Amino acid sequence: MGQDEERTCGPTGGGNDTGDRERRYEELFEQLDLNKDGRVDVSELRIGLKARGLVRGEAEEIVLESDTNQDGLLDFQEFSQYLRDHERRLRLMFHSLDRNNDGRIDVGEIQHSLRQLGVEVSTEQASRILQSMDKDGTLTIDWNEWRDHFLFNPLHNMEEIVHHWKHSHMFDIGEQLTVPDEFSEKERRSGLVWRQLMAGAMAGAVSRTGTAPLDRLKVFLQVHGSKSGRTNLWSGLRGMVQEGGVRSLWRGNGINVLKIAPESAIKFMAYEQIKWLIRGSKEGGSLRVQERFIAGSLAGAIAQTLIYPMEVLKTRLTIRRTGQYSGVADCARRILRTEGVRAFYRGYLPNTLGIIPYAGIDLAVYETLKNAWLQTYCVSSADPGVLVLLGCGTVSSTCGQLASYPLALIRTRMQAQAVTEATPRLSMLGQFKQIISQEGVPGLYRGITPNFLKVIPAVSISYVVYEHMKKILGVKYKT
Repeated sequence: MGQDEERTCGPTGGGNDTGDRERRYEELFEQLDLNKDGRVDVSELRIGLKARGLVRGEAEEIVLESDTNQDGLLDFQEFSQYLRDHERRLRLMFHSLDRNNDGRIDVGEIQHSLRQLGVEVSTEQASRILQSMDKDGTLTIDWNEWRDHFLFNPLHNMEEIVHHWKHSHMFDIGEQLTVPDEFSEKERRSGLVWRQLMAGAMAGAVSRTGTAPLDRLKVFLQVHGSKSGRTNLWSGLRGMVQEGGVRSLWRGNGINVLKIAPESAIKFMAYEQIKWLIRGSKEGGSLRVQERFIAGSLAGAIAQTLIYPMEVLKTRLTIRRTGQYSGVADCARRILRTEGVRAFYRGYLPNTLGIIPYAGIDLAVYETLKNAWLQTYCVSSADPGVLVLLGCGTVSSTCGQLASYPLALIRTRMQAQAVTEATPRLSMLGQFKQIISQEGVPGLYRGITPNFLKVIPAVSISYVVYEHMKKILGVKYKT
């Protein structure tokens, strides 16, 4: 959850007496009013919330919701009114969770509430959620612990709290597969899924555009690097600029961006159908990690099959010489006329085979690293936080690329065969044998350096754009 804040200061016993509650509000207000002018602005509130582990825009939302006179500042009356209203909402949520009315929430009650909202979690996952709020070690949550944990988190109903607990991001960095997240029926009906897919597609488009020179350099080295042992990162980059100018570094990026949206949509729709087939008669539960991997791999293969001709066009446009094609349509026409329809699926087999090791290792390493971090450093939290997730994603993606890169290289060479003169058209095994005999095992990893160099900037750009697009599109998990 990323919120391991201390219990809010001031009296926490009972909290039913109006006088105690007002004194608690006064103490909180004094702590947040850093310049002691009797008002709290956004920057003061942000500093105070950051000290409590809240760093994701809650300050702005609290001010927007409680600033009744619209002066951008909170006086004590506005501040205390917001807390009263929010505590009232939190108490209703607490009672909805406390099914046996014993004044405490246990692991079973958390599991039941999540299940009611279409989210299945294991006992271990529910325990982590509980531990993030359990300050006295009783393995249950009383009203004070619940209230203090969510007091400055402007969530309005149980659905929002459930989404807050369960949601995590996986970023598209231009590789074959990102296993889709689980979405509840309510999320699907509300249109949240498609807004999220749109935000992801935009993040992917900006990310790929920002790292396009590295991507073109990778393809250039994959296809042409074997002709000279001296071809390296800098000589390849210099050669491309000399041949076509700085703008040539973005060749092939247009179609690379163009295929993101249909690929994401096809992958998601296929994933939903395959997930339904795997579940069979089992209604309302999330898939296990192994089942998600199988469904995600098959969905990725289906999406790749349908958009693969665009992959071939992207490779041809990326390595083209200046003036060779006038555009995407001209490139497609020439391939069709000179090589036939089968050319649009050249390299399809190594591409599809590459999905399995990439997706399997990526997902397995990601889950392993995340769980190891939680068990070692975040015993009291259900979420390791954004930076840790980004780190896990970067490492897992790198491991996945190491496993699948030889297949990606063979795919690219097969896609580019008609462009490279005096080169026989080889099968997947033929390409593999030729690379091993002429370049050795290192030849299978030619071009991997720019591929690694683009991972961190690609993930970072994706994250920033994704978060901004979610705000613009209203992806706030409201019902």
